[in-house]
Amino acid sequence: MDKIPKDKFFKVYANLPINLRDEIVLVLPDRGPVTWNVAYLEISHETELGNQIVGKLSDLKII
Repeated sequence: MDKIPKDKFFKVYANLPINLRDEIVLVLPDRGPVTWNVAYLEISHETELGNQIVGKLSDLKII
C-alpha cells in the first residue's frame, strides 16, 4: 500500500467530527457501503479490502 494515501486518510479521519464517522464514504460494487469507521479499521489493519478502500478514496480525491 502506498504510504502517502494511507497517511492522508488518517489525517482526514482524525479531523472528522465523531458523529460523521458512521456515515458512508464509499460504495464498493462487490462489498456494498463502507463507513469511515469500517474504512479506518480495514486500512489500519492493512487488509486487502483496506488497500482497495484507500485506493478508491485516493482516486476519487476524497483523501
